[in-house]
Amino acid sequence: MNKKATLSSIALLTIGAQCCNASDFALHGGDRVVFYGDSITDNSPYTTFVETYVLTRFPELNVRYFNAGVGGDRVTGGWMGGVDQRLPRDLFSRRPTVVTVMLGMNDGSYRPFDQSIFDTYRTGFEHIVDEAKKKAPNARLFLIKPSPFDDVTRDPSFPGGYNGVLRRYGELVGELAQKNGYGAIDLNTPVVDMLTSAKEKDPATAAKIIPDRVHPSAAGHLIMAEAILKSWNAPSLVSSTEIDAKTGANHAENASVSNVKTGPALTWTSRENSLPFPLDRGNAETKLVLASSDFDRALNQETLRITSLADGKYKLSIDGTKVGDFSSGDLAEGINLAQWSTPMNRQASDAFAITGDRTQTRYFIWRQLEFSLGHMPAKEMNPSMNAFAKAEDELIRLQHAAAKPVPHQFELIAE
Repeated sequence: MNKKATLSSIALLTIGAQCCNASDFALHGGDRVVFYGDSITDNSPYTTFVETYVLTRFPELNVRYFNAGVGGDRVTGGWMGGVDQRLPRDLFSRRPTVVTVMLGMNDGSYRPFDQSIFDTYRTGFEHIVDEAKKKAPNARLFLIKPSPFDDVTRDPSFPGGYNGVLRRYGELVGELAQKNGYGAIDLNTPVVDMLTSAKEKDPATAAKIIPDRVHPSAAGHLIMAEAILKSWNAPSLVSSTEIDAKTGANHAENASVSNVKTGPALTWTSRENSLPFPLDRGNAETKLVLASSDFDRALNQETLRITSLADGKYKLSIDGTKVGDFSSGDLAEGINLAQWSTPMNRQASDAFAITGDRTQTRYFIWRQLEFSLGHMPAKEMNPSMNAFAKAEDELIRLQHAAAKPVPHQFELIAE
């Protein structure tokens, strides 16, 4: 159906359509996701963003997450142990059903391409894949091409640049994924494309997106999370609502509309089945990343369309608080509520904050208890381990409670 068509073709009764079917998404209820990698994974923004998206878009979907990133790691391992210690302890022990692996930034040794170094990378990555086939044969693996070294906002330090080396490593990752029937995810190209666009708009701020050329800021991690979610068939839609201001006829996707009243003020109740993705739109780097990418269009569409309005300006309020002023033309075309300060965005931000707490609690359990105090007798460690595990369980409960959709009261009135 053409949504620009007149609403006479739409049933006059309220329609609440479920469009964001979790069965179309790569993650399923009961999944256990492990993110395996180096410091870029260890830093955790992209993993927390992925978790937050799933929580807010599919609030009834129960998925567990474990970040197994270790700073400095290579395919051979690192300071927390060699790869044959890391894999069983930090990956396979979690009984993963979904695994992402991103390694390579350190493996290339920050120098021009060297065949012997590349061969070590190939052998090491092949070993990880072989071990996964044996120890986690039913897990769905996604091999990630290394995220970029920033040769965009600064000049490369040698011909071709270090990111050119990482792209060659990424080609190998893609070949391994195809050969073994795994998913391949490219985090390099979309981040480079975003940086290129950002540099044209604001060179000084663009240079802050990957401040040390290796580790992206949180804003840069947004694009990495987007690439993963796109590869997982993540829907762009939060919700879509369309109301005829004269007749009250309405149509909704992934939402339900009720109590529509027309007149000097158009009022209605809406309960959306998902929340928008929470973003700090006041942050300069985030603003530039959003302006230089398709993040909102690809993953964050919360559309409100009001037709049959008299020409003029209108004030939109939700739950008694003004959201903004919009022209009748803008409203007829549709506005994206995800880009405005709304109760739904504030609720999503609350859920995001709890997600960060859960991530840090699990990190503490792993790094401080399991690893740092792993030499202690189990009888002495188990009470502490159990207590923190219960705390994480409670945070997961709070996450889902915070993301539970609630109805909101809308009012649109001429200025």
